[in-house]
Amino acid sequence: MKHYSCTDLAGVPDFRAAEYSDKSADYCLLIPVINEGARILTELGRARKAGIDRLCDIVVCDGGSTDGSMSNDILPTYGVNTLLVKTGPGKQGAQLRMGLYFALQRGYKGVLTIDGNNKDSIEDVPEFIEKLQQGYDLVQGSRFIKGGHAINTPPVRYAAVRLIHAPLVSLGAQQWFTDTTNAYRAYSREYLTHPEVRPLRDVFMGYELLAYLSIRCTQLGMKACEVPVTRAYPATGKTPTKISGFKGNSNLMQVLLKALAGKYNP
Repeated sequence: MKHYSCTDLAGVPDFRAAEYSDKSADYCLLIPVINEGARILTELGRARKAGIDRLCDIVVCDGGSTDGSMSNDILPTYGVNTLLVKTGPGKQGAQLRMGLYFALQRGYKGVLTIDGNNKDSIEDVPEFIEKLQQGYDLVQGSRFIKGGHAINTPPVRYAAVRLIHAPLVSLGAQQWFTDTTNAYRAYSREYLTHPEVRPLRDVFMGYELLAYLSIRCTQLGMKACEVPVTRAYPATGKTPTKISGFKGNSNLMQVLLKALAGKYNP
């Protein structure tokens, strides 16, 4: 096991790393989390049962959890290859930049991302890898295309994605997408390292990076597609999400409009 810290890197938040294993696959799966508790451990257990840790290296990108779920004693038993812990500023975008930096430095051919709240069908990882191997640069998971499943999706969230967010992203990308707020997706190394993309920039602190990467790929003439996935919200109890209320949805829309206007383009 290797422990080290990375600081003062351009476009990358300071972070600590615990590498439980060396690089063992051509692709890696980044899972950003913060205080997901039993949800992330359940998701990792499903991944291990499905053999996902044998197809790609699982890298957990922690935003500073304090719930005890990010234990160096526990995570390796769930097939996690590496734990990255952000110590610098920022939220989801910063966690993803930390993970993308690590993945690119390690030389992976492609990078997958998925939320760590156990809502997504992590068993579908092979479909994303297959599309990357076929030459696609952006592979977007969608619960709304044939073969996908949207389970207990809150009505307001369903309407916002289907009637507002997806049509606007599709307009900017000039390609039809159906599930554009879904963080379950994959990127080719060629896309992430394209000189007109540059994802490792401090402007991407929250949800900006997801919106930007959804639009930029096809603008540059690169290949994008969707694959069917399942996203299941719990039937009862609190909805596990980091986007809620008027302020959260308003911020998401402001980010999207900036992306459409090219504000994040290098």
